Amino acid sequence: MLAMTDAPPPELVRRVLREQVAAVHANAPAAYLADMLTAQALGIGLFVATWRWQVLLWMALHLALTLRRAYRRYRRSPDAAEHPEYWARFNARNVLLRSCVWGLAPWLCVPPGRNLGLWVMVIVMMMGGCAGGALSLAVLKRNIPRFIVPSMASLTLALAWSGDTVHLFLATGCLLYMCVMITFALQHHRLLTASLTMRFEKEALAEQLSHQIAATQRASEEKTRFLAAASHDLRQPLHAIALFGAVIEKKLRGSEEWDHAVRLMDAVGTLGDSLDTLLDISRLDAGEVAPRIRPVELNPLFLALNNVFAARAAGQDLQLRLRATPCWVLSDPQLLQRLLSNLVDNALKYTPRGGVVVAARARGPLVWIDVRDTGIGIAPEHLGRIFDEFYQVGNPGRDRAQGLGIGLSIVQRLSRLLAHPLQVHSRPRRGSRFRMVLPAVSAVSASGAAPSITRADAVLLLPRRVLLIDDEAPIRQAVTGLLQAHRVAIDAVASEAEAEAVLAQAAQGGSPVDVLLCDVRLADGADGLAAAQRLRARFGPGLRVLLITGETAPRRQQQMHDAGLQVLLKPVAADRLLQALASPARHETTTVRTHA
Repeated sequence: MLAMTDAPPPELVRRVLREQVAAVHANAPAAYLADMLTAQALGIGLFVATWRWQVLLWMALHLALTLRRAYRRYRRSPDAAEHPEYWARFNARNVLLRSCVWGLAPWLCVPPGRNLGLWVMVIVMMMGGCAGGALSLAVLKRNIPRFIVPSMASLTLALAWSGDTVHLFLATGCLLYMCVMITFALQHHRLLTASLTMRFEKEALAEQLSHQIAATQRASEEKTRFLAAASHDLRQPLHAIALFGAVIEKKLRGSEEWDHAVRLMDAVGTLGDSLDTLLDISRLDAGEVAPRIRPVELNPLFLALNNVFAARAAGQDLQLRLRATPCWVLSDPQLLQRLLSNLVDNALKYTPRGGVVVAARARGPLVWIDVRDTGIGIAPEHLGRIFDEFYQVGNPGRDRAQGLGIGLSIVQRLSRLLAHPLQVHSRPRRGSRFRMVLPAVSAVSASGAAPSITRADAVLLLPRRVLLIDDEAPIRQAVTGLLQAHRVAIDAVASEAEAEAVLAQAAQGGSPVDVLLCDVRLADGADGLAAAQRLRARFGPGLRVLLITGETAPRRQQQMHDAGLQVLLKPVAADRLLQALASPARHETTTVRTHA
């Protein structure tokens, strides 16, 4: 809104004027009719009382002015709205002319002498007409003096011209009335103008907001398209690097160069985690992550966290305790594991000595999950910013070992997405406590829930023969090298037609393919999911299908989920790929990472 002292912009002034002119001309027919009836009634009364021909002349003059209906010119003009200033002046001239005709009434219609009754009739009718006209014409400020002053000033002058005390008194009253009406009409005009100005300002703000919303939606759509492209185009070479690195690491094991291979794989893992984290926070902001709420048992989840972080805690000479609990909660198991993983990762990162404790406690219909540490703590001035992207307490040099600084940003977004309120309490040099509040569910009602965490200690029993469909030669070479290093026969092809030929030949030769490993996005826009489904339908449901994809679009992921096929998200680490190939009993592979 504009401040009272700010001058409105010219475009707003023009728009207000255009609306005022339109309102005046819209009210013109009713105003003309009321004015004509008032004038004719007054004329008839005065003519009957005086039988003066001047009365008939005044009535004819007023009737001719009324029948002229000047307002029709505005309505007939096709571009009237484009020239509000011209039509405001046009209306002001007509208002002045009508007021002047009214100003002739006391001079033409009232005979000289003491005709007090006639004067009272004229005064009442003219004052009434002035009050009614002021309300309808005050929309335009220039109409106020043009309508009130000529008629009322002429009446005042005619009364004063008589010279006696009574007429002078009436003249004074008419003068005061004229001043009051002008003041009242100006106030009315200011209120109407302020109302129009506020209305147009609100409309302008609403229009700006709609444009901003549309721009935000376009940006979100562009962001989604970018994420889909980035997920594939960035993950694809990283996927190849990881697989080639795994082959090199295996071949160099026991040699002097093996340490370099290990460091290479560590760097690849760090790069993959950083890329996934950046893409994840973008997907959360774009609203592309939809939670699947179900009963979740906390003990298996805590066990999985312990398997992930126990070695790291021991390497830092820290104690990591995840206390057993009988609690079940309503949540998305994968997103909840990711959230807790980020909290534990953050606690270990900022705890130089002591340890980290993860515990769950039932509190009526709720469950509290606390992640406590004995770390450096957070000063009060930093508490308000710890959930900001790329903000790290005590890391002005951006030490890469301390991560990207968006782990807690993901925690906050996930807690909001899952509707699990997050509370933070911290004391510098004493440690921090992050508490998450979740809805509880009884173990009896949750007994039918599927386990939410995949066991990490499954025995690897690799298939004898694997068929790979991938349109990129480096990926085919990397997977071929990895599986051959583990003594798995592999056929690597680039298209569905080649895969169909291999499957047909394998079926005839008595050496069937155990697993079909297929990239979801193939060359020339081919759909790997559809291709895998067709091949499985032709060669029997005994053919296991494992999809590999870099796409993160929710609609696409939902299609793969609905197909009931096993899915791995690029970049796929070698051990993760081998574990998926060796798990024929599982129809779901968790793609949520456990590191921030």
